[in-house]
Amino acid sequence: MMKLCSLNLLVILASLLSSDACGHSGDQPLSRIAVHKTVLALHDSAYVKVSPQVLGLQGQNIEWVTVDYYHPSASNDDWIGVFSPASFSSSICLPENSMESPPLLCTAPIKYQFANYSTSGYHNTGNGKLKFQLINQREDFSFALFSGGLSNPKLIAVSNKVTFANPKAPVYPRLAQGKSWNKMTVTWTSGYGIAEAEPFVEWGARGESQLRSPAGTLTFNRNSMCGAPARTVGWRDPGFIHTSFLKDLWPNKIYTYKLGHKLFNGSHVWSRSYSFKASPYPGQDSLQQVIIFGDMGKAEADGSNEYNNWQFGSFNTTYQLVQDLKNIDMVLHIGDICYANGYLSQWDQFTSQIEPIASTVPYMIGSGNHERDWPGSGSFYQNKDSGGECGVLLQNMFYTPSENRAKIWYATDYGMFRFCIADTEQDWRPGTEQYKFIEHCFSSVDRQQQPWLIFLAHRVLGYSSADFYGDEGTTEEPMGRESLQELWQKYKVDIAFYGHVHNYERTCPVYQNTCVQNGSNFYGGPFEATTHVVVGGGGASLADFTTVRARWSYFQDHDYGFVKLTAFNHSTLLLEYKKSSDGKVYDHFIISRDYLDILGCTVDSCSRTTLAS
Repeated sequence: MMKLCSLNLLVILASLLSSDACGHSGDQPLSRIAVHKTVLALHDSAYVKVSPQVLGLQGQNIEWVTVDYYHPSASNDDWIGVFSPASFSSSICLPENSMESPPLLCTAPIKYQFANYSTSGYHNTGNGKLKFQLINQREDFSFALFSGGLSNPKLIAVSNKVTFANPKAPVYPRLAQGKSWNKMTVTWTSGYGIAEAEPFVEWGARGESQLRSPAGTLTFNRNSMCGAPARTVGWRDPGFIHTSFLKDLWPNKIYTYKLGHKLFNGSHVWSRSYSFKASPYPGQDSLQQVIIFGDMGKAEADGSNEYNNWQFGSFNTTYQLVQDLKNIDMVLHIGDICYANGYLSQWDQFTSQIEPIASTVPYMIGSGNHERDWPGSGSFYQNKDSGGECGVLLQNMFYTPSENRAKIWYATDYGMFRFCIADTEQDWRPGTEQYKFIEHCFSSVDRQQQPWLIFLAHRVLGYSSADFYGDEGTTEEPMGRESLQELWQKYKVDIAFYGHVHNYERTCPVYQNTCVQNGSNFYGGPFEATTHVVVGGGGASLADFTTVRARWSYFQDHDYGFVKLTAFNHSTLLLEYKKSSDGKVYDHFIISRDYLDILGCTVDSCSRTTLAS
């Protein structure tokens, strides 16, 4: 078996040609591996052995394996790559330009770790041991030992294959609000296409009879990607993505559900059971608690793929939310979701990481630069931050109640809240389709019933003291608040949230760069101006503040964290900023007001007329 695998790899690796995909730098640790430079250097006495070989025998979708390996000429540059599918030859890329000739190999590992990570004497003995956590990703796995570091990898040995008992199983459900308050959507991933099985959700009120709702099925291919590495070394078959719509829910009622696939031989494949609480109806007076953050990314429990200290930030945020899940009704993750940056395997890793949260409460997402941006794709910013994904992964892996899946701006109501989520990666300026949506989202809400009007966007369209904005002589995205500040003021938007800047910052109630009210922990009386909050510290590497502090910047924290909004009733709203490291509150403020002034004027909110007109 090992000889056959080695011969296959010899044929494949002999055909490797240079690709610009591996030159991609930035936040994605897999981009540091120069796959195109790999050379074959198989050694007869070297080996990699993995156990157990069959995972998930009790239905688990996460398992740990032990990897033992030996290299007679070991060095501290040696590393272990985890590949899936196990046969490297399963991913053949089309040439990106006329200078390349097929076949081209797309074989970036799904994760990696240095061989001496947990064996300090490895470089002396050549013997090493690692533990890796694997998730069910529809395919088998193999482990490969490389020398030469990440920049000049030499393949030394390849392991036996490892597989889950049912690699096609339905996994990682993601709940989301539907297009009306009494609908919930369930999205999940599996290896079953519609030619093989019928997907559905079996669900119902807890303790009552269950019914079945069919699911739609989507997938996409390499040609759906806009460029490298998503089309080349980062490509991995996404499997099939299913979404079912659960309708006519009763407010605040507990429902149970499980994912199902009916195979054409009459048998069924099931997930485990989950539960969720239905949304309150718009205007319902009850305790409502919502989590908001951006830029979390994913991490690895086994310490692999570690880069820029993301592991602690991302895992700590996830951990704190899981610990407090009984006191959370919804999550809003406003862009830069998992930083796959064109390495598609990372989306499975991320949906596995957030499963305890997303399977229990609606997990609503926004579009960020690391999901959407690519030249010539309709992105407002012509950079390559998405690694060639150009929004395809985001709009398929997660459901949003937008009118067009490719235009991720939408409104969602939760009890006393109206959330207006914008897409900063597509044009928002006056006269555009998105600008009209934003104004309609603000103007169409009944503030007597839903007093808490919240605006959310990935990039900072309001105010930020990030040093990279300061270097450009600004405190915002170009044409950001200039385009929208009159809408915020006119429609009395309580709070505007942003990600993109990886820290926490809160302004005073501010309009036209001036504090209309002094910053405080309590705001009472009529609305004066919108408070802007940057909450981009979900887990990605932190961003610094400028050295000069603006008068509108009331509170700053250079750390990982998230915001919890609690609506106690129609007149009291609490914002709490919590650090991911300990879950404790480090900043807060309360808004206390009634909305008898809802038709009254504030600064620049009245039409520009006089008695003479």
